Amino acid sequence: MPKGNHILVTGGAGFIGSALVHALNERGNNDIIVADLLGQDEKWKNLVPLRYADYREAADLLHLAENSPEYYDQFKAIYHLGACSATTEKDASYLIRNNYEFTKTLASVAMEKGIRFVYASSAATYGDGSQGMDDGLDDLHRLRPLNMYGYSKHMFDCYAQRMGWLDQIVGLKYFNVFGPNEVHKGDMRSLVAKAYEQIQANGEIGLFKSYHPDYTDGNQMRDFLYVKDAVAMTLHLGETPTANGLFNLGSGEANTWNALAEAIFAALEKQPNIRYIDMPEQLQGKYQYYTCADTEKLRSSGYDQPGYSLQAAVKDYVCNYLVPDKRLGD
Repeated sequence: MPKGNHILVTGGAGFIGSALVHALNERGNNDIIVADLLGQDEKWKNLVPLRYADYREAADLLHLAENSPEYYDQFKAIYHLGACSATTEKDASYLIRNNYEFTKTLASVAMEKGIRFVYASSAATYGDGSQGMDDGLDDLHRLRPLNMYGYSKHMFDCYAQRMGWLDQIVGLKYFNVFGPNEVHKGDMRSLVAKAYEQIQANGEIGLFKSYHPDYTDGNQMRDFLYVKDAVAMTLHLGETPTANGLFNLGSGEANTWNALAEAIFAALEKQPNIRYIDMPEQLQGKYQYYTCADTEKLRSSGYDQPGYSLQAAVKDYVCNYLVPDKRLGD
């Protein structure tokens, strides 16, 4: 059994990771070790309002696992949210090291020591959705991710299934998460964050044209999940010992990009002004036109919070964080 009472959050300066640390702080829990790779962007600013016991560079965790595994005796839970999440990343070797091998190492240490292990998978593992989006799928190898990021996540899901680990750990298939603390992600930010800047600059939002006959421009559909709901779901699963395996984390509803854009304009009390733009060639053929999380497995685990509607989530994000330029905890 774990000897300690600390929680390790990898990717703890990142988008969902820092939101998770904030939620723990709101509960009065400051016994948190944050690990990340701060690099040269400004995600360190997400840490400033947060309370935690220590910070480690992510690379230290691998060294400690291999040379000083007793370091992990202090933890009761590991939330492994650190990863390269760029869907356009082309360095496959980097993604393998960062998203696959790293996760294997941490999961091994956690299970050996009886530490609760929760890791971020992704809805990107489902590819175009032609094989369904079933988090209870017995044969994960049926899935066909569309990009190397999704495949790197899929590789670990499959490995964990082959090793029998999914009976002991939790994998989170996050759908389209958006909300405060994502500003450092650049082009990987949600449409809400990017569209807010577009509206401030020229009063309009640019959405990708559709290249699929079943979807008109802007009516491609996504399951948009507010980060506050994503964190609530994550903590529920981390704290429910009987909940193991892969779980879809989404709103359970598919909304169009047009609906999302209209919600942003409504939050700013402006009339919608949408322009349809060409999709970058590198995304064509690798684009998900429809995603919607089946959340029955999550609900069956005992999660019963209602969650934000799309309009309420966008309004909270825009009015309480983007407009005043604040982060969680400010």
